Formats: sequence, C-alpha cells, structure tokens
Amino acid sequence: MAKEHLLGAHTSTSGGVGAAVDLAEKLGFTAMQIFSKNNTRWSQRPFKQSEIDEFKTKLKNSNIKFVCVHDSYLINLCSNNPEFKMKSDNAFLDEIERCQQLGIEYLNFHPGSHCGEGEDTGIKVIAEALNIAHQKTKGYNVSSMLEATAGQGSAIGYRFEHLAAIIELVEDKDRMSVCLDTAHIFAAGYDIRTPEAYKKTMKEFDDVVGMKYLKCLHMNDSKKPLGSRVDRHDHIGKGLIGLDGFRNIMNDKKLLHIPKILETPKGKEHLEDVENLNVLRSLID
Repeated sequence: MAKEHLLGAHTSTSGGVGAAVDLAEKLGFTAMQIFSKNNTRWSQRPFKQSEIDEFKTKLKNSNIKFVCVHDSYLINLCSNNPEFKMKSDNAFLDEIERCQQLGIEYLNFHPGSHCGEGEDTGIKVIAEALNIAHQKTKGYNVSSMLEATAGQGSAIGYRFEHLAAIIELVEDKDRMSVCLDTAHIFAAGYDIRTPEAYKKTMKEFDDVVGMKYLKCLHMNDSKKPLGSRVDRHDHIGKGLIGLDGFRNIMNDKKLLHIPKILETPKGKEHLEDVENLNVLRSLID
C-alpha cells in the first residue's frame, strides 16, 4: 500500500522549476509542491519557453504524479486596502497563468484575511475575486485550491463552513478544490488524534464541504495545541498531533490516492523530508 500513496514535500526551485523535478526525483517523491516565483515579491519575470519545455519534459519522464503550486504569501484576496487588493488580484491571476504555462492543475492558496471587515464580507470578496480570475482565464485547466487555515488573526478558512461558503459563491465550481493542512485544522480545533476524533472530523468535512473537493493534504505536525489558532509546523510525530493522528490518515482508504505533501522544517538538502516520509510510510498497517 505504501507505493500507492502519492508522497512528497514542498520542493525548492533553486536553479529553476526544472531543478525542482530533479530534486524531487532524487529524494524519491511521487508528489511535490513548488513556488512558481519568488514567494515574497509581487512580480516576477515571465517564464522563458525553454524553462517551460524543460519542466514539462522532466516531469513527464519522472515518477512524480502530482504537482501543485503554492501562491505568494503576499496575496490577500480580501484585503481592505485598495492598492494591496489590486496587487493581490493581479498577482493571483499571474499565478494562474504560470500554472497553465507549466501544465500544473492546482494552485494552492490561503483564502485571505478580512482585516476587520468581518468573515462574511471577507468570504464574499474572496469569491468575487475568484469569479473574476476564472472569467479572465476561461478554458484554463487550473483549479483554485483553497487551503484550510489555522485562523490566526483575521484569517478566513479555519472553519469548514468558510470553505463551503466560498465554493458556494464561486460560479465555476469545477475550478474549485480544497487542501487540508493537518497542523492548520488541528490548531483550528479539529481533532484527528484518535480514530474516533479523526472519523468525526472527516465526516464533518464531507458533510460541510464534500470529499469530492479534497485534492491534497499538507502533512504537518503542530507545535501548538488543539484550538490554539496558531500556525506552527513540526516534524511528523514530534508535535502535539503525534504519530497516531498521522496513522489515522495513512490508513484511511478514502484518502489513499489523495496526494500528501510535507511542509515541515528542512535544510537545503531536504534530508528531513526523507526522514518524515519514512515515518509516514512506517505508519501504514
């Protein structure tokens, strides 16, 4: 069963997007997440055609079956600052364009922070931004993948109801998907540590959002306790979720083919990723 799981980590693009494929292959990944540009800058030079071709060729000849892009950390689709909002909308559109160029089907993003405007307003503004982005990219094969958040500050997305409400307001629902981050949902108050708690949380997700939207899992232990609403990732089994929580996920047949991607702390060589993935594999019954 271990071979059936799509496993990997957020992978460095140092040396270009093609280099990320080389690194992921070297580390034995079958799934990976990348940044398509510098995640702390608004703009980035466009890809050269040679970079696109190299990435696609390497990916096609690799064992990697799933790739998603994580958008820039600067983007806030429900900012109440007009200049920041315009930059966010433009940057998000650019992220979709870059995914389409690379042939990557999923753009993972945090819904946004309402900055005091209230959750209901924030949800409406996010959905509006997504509708505009989708209209401008009609015919694109890129899904906007909402990531569940821990709920720090005024962040939206820490309740399954937030994700469902955004999807409900998006016109092209075929362009929507969801990523569940284990550290985030745990910090948001969803327990997964025991079989009973795990089943309850996953049933709630299915009832509120729907399993059909779940296309990725971020596998991160949490440095902060259940319901803390503080986002701090830890190595698998070293945090407050613990090994049993991840054992529940790794043995859930419904999640067998959902890609599982680490965002745990790592050095330049990604050796910690290899160790964490070995831990996950060891939990499979």
